[in-house]
Amino acid sequence: MKTEVKKIDATKLKMRIEVNGDIIKNKFEEVFKKIGQEAKVPGFRPGHAPRDIVERNFSALAHEQVLKELIPEVYQQAIEKEKLDVIELPTFEDVKLDRVNLSFSAQFEVRPQILLKNYKGVKVEYKKISVSGEEIKRYLDSVKETKKADVIDGRFAKGLSYPDVGELEKAVERQIYIQKENQQRQWIEQQIIDGITKGLDFKLPESLVKKQLEDLVKQAKVELALKGIPRERIAQEEPNLIKELEPQAKVQVRVYLVLAEIARRENITLDDQMPSNTIGLLLREADWKESVQTNP
Repeated sequence: MKTEVKKIDATKLKMRIEVNGDIIKNKFEEVFKKIGQEAKVPGFRPGHAPRDIVERNFSALAHEQVLKELIPEVYQQAIEKEKLDVIELPTFEDVKLDRVNLSFSAQFEVRPQILLKNYKGVKVEYKKISVSGEEIKRYLDSVKETKKADVIDGRFAKGLSYPDVGELEKAVERQIYIQKENQQRQWIEQQIIDGITKGLDFKLPESLVKKQLEDLVKQAKVELALKGIPRERIAQEEPNLIKELEPQAKVQVRVYLVLAEIARRENITLDDQMPSNTIGLLLREADWKESVQTNP
């Protein structure tokens, strides 16, 4: 096998692949044998037509089938030979095949090279979480206003399925605490992401950005539909959605690629749990410091 790789840009490559000899001959033999067993040739029972007649009548079909089976196989061997980290399905062109030679070009994107800095020991601030009586009061006042109640008393508490005001206040305190805890978790994870991506400069693969943008636009269209927006109006909004969501798609792809590179170095499986597992590792290795600021 001969391979020649040309760099189009930081993530796009074009590879010329050439193979010859037994791999071609054997594949034609395999394909013609299968065709001969199944083909219907006038004057012969299925599977009993002479080989030369099968080849003469079905050469175009065999040629097509050999390409269909051999190109993916040879392409994969070439990728492994060149040790390329391909991230999209290739496009094939300039395909040439005869009985002993196959050559074609494949164009595809590869994972960009990311020159990670020290990703362990990222400085992370955290805040002690507490809930004040004033916060509980503001929350209950808001509920009182929504319910159009005059006072917060036992009757009000029972109307919300609590035995008394004390239990209602405890439940509100727990709810506010959980909200703050979730906010802090998001804030801390953002600190980790900012820490590992700061200063990194690499080209984002267009195919990944396109796929992520398509997913975001699809999700946005579903949300609009759930709000009762007519289908025609949603279709009209699609160009605006694409323009609005493209920066978000780029950020998400950038973060994913950095996390994936860390995961690769740390032998973390690249599956759906990879982002959370990698962030978990970074949190364990982070340089923690209590903040004196107010809760997020």
